Amino acid sequence: MQIILRQDVDNLGKSGEVVNVRDGYGRNFLLPQGLGVLATAKDVARVEHEKRVIAARTAKEKRELEGQASKLGAASVSIARAVGDEDKLFGSVTSRDIAEALAEQQIAVDAKKIVLDEPIKTLGMTEVGVKLGHGVTATLKVWVVKK
Repeated sequence: MQIILRQDVDNLGKSGEVVNVRDGYGRNFLLPQGLGVLATAKDVARVEHEKRVIAARTAKEKRELEGQASKLGAASVSIARAVGDEDKLFGSVTSRDIAEALAEQQIAVDAKKIVLDEPIKTLGMTEVGVKLGHGVTATLKVWVVKK
């Protein structure tokens, strides 16, 4: 029996896949639980069409993110902080601070996407990674200067 899975099923397949199962497993478990539907020619064609639409949408989103990554790569952020003796910062620069500085430049980036191993605690230039999604990353230059 061929079944189109509606949800991921452990040890069987992922959502949208057409799988061969024994008749009893399909009839007594997968179909009543709503985990799959019978694979007719029409349903298989519909699933293949949905996969193509999703792939096209994903490719379009990736192109848009690559454009945003190039824009971020060209951008530079300057953040002023108070310093004490020997140019030590009072506090640190976090991803939220960087996101706010980007927002002032009309570049919208979620603070959660900015990758900092630890907050910036020194003056000078630091390169910071930004994970935009779909495997697209950008590198942003952050300058920490005296206030």
